[in-house]
Amino acid sequence: MSVTSPAAPNPVAEVPEPKSPILTAPLTNSFDYTRSLGPVLSQFALALRDGRIIGSKGSDGKVSVPPVEFDPVTGTQSAEFVEVSTVGTVTTWTWNPEPVPGQPLDTPFAWALIRLDGADTTLLHAVSTDSPDDLSTGLRVHAVFGAARIGRIDDIAYFAPGEKPATAPANTADAPQGAEAGLLVIPTPVSTAITHSANEEESVYLEGLKAGKLIGTRIGSGVDAGRVYFPPRGVSPADGSPASERVELAHTGIVTTFCIVNVPFQGQRIKPPYVAAYVLLDGANIPFLHLILDCEASEVRMGMRVKAVWLPEDEWEYSIGNISHFAPTGEPDAEYETYKDHL
Repeated sequence: MSVTSPAAPNPVAEVPEPKSPILTAPLTNSFDYTRSLGPVLSQFALALRDGRIIGSKGSDGKVSVPPVEFDPVTGTQSAEFVEVSTVGTVTTWTWNPEPVPGQPLDTPFAWALIRLDGADTTLLHAVSTDSPDDLSTGLRVHAVFGAARIGRIDDIAYFAPGEKPATAPANTADAPQGAEAGLLVIPTPVSTAITHSANEEESVYLEGLKAGKLIGTRIGSGVDAGRVYFPPRGVSPADGSPASERVELAHTGIVTTFCIVNVPFQGQRIKPPYVAAYVLLDGANIPFLHLILDCEASEVRMGMRVKAVWLPEDEWEYSIGNISHFAPTGEPDAEYETYKDHL
């Protein structure tokens, strides 16, 4: 008698085709992180600006490049600095056939660990050659400095094969913050570029904004039954119950909670003080974050009735930024009981 085992369940879930067009767009998030280098790394950075390379000499006599901030043996702050050669030896390497934006070179190159003459440690950097056939462990290379140097490791544009040091060109960059005091503060750009694909509800939401409409979704069952989400969701985040319908919402609402922004920061487009608030649109059950303007920041309060102020129609995009801000309507404040469950 033979026994047949039941078939294993299919691990692939079927996903229905969306009923609405899906929007995609390039998305780049970037932020220039401001880094304070401190007394040790500032010396390394200042040397790079001058077209030189220095390391730190430890209590054991070893020279580290880049310098280490604290002696690895005693734990004390590094205080002795040694200039090393801009020529060195490749100790190991790997070929990069397809450089991506932000890397040292836009043509194929090698990443290599390089022990500079006079150093006991290796430095990771790019080596420019025509082919990986030109690379080998033991290859002698020299640093090639860029013209605009601000105290970053990419002041060295790349390393190239050859024993002869290359003279750094005259520096064309302004001195970075803190250069006179020997304590540098430098910008470190951080960015990510992707193609963002919106889900179905997000696409409908963005299409609505492009048309001057605020579209939410109503959850049909479960613990969120009857609740309207804005921005819309395809399912309840509480229990996964699906949305049953889309709802066009009013352009008016209530300030629930808010924050007065008093601190200036890089990239700020509005002069402080101003208010960022959670606005509960009429007919919605979830507030969303936006600006409150056209009044003094001190006048904003919980329960204040506000209305959306839109940009001119010819400036509308697929963005919540089509709403410039919310402004007071002048109506009486909402009673606390009407929004206390939405804080």
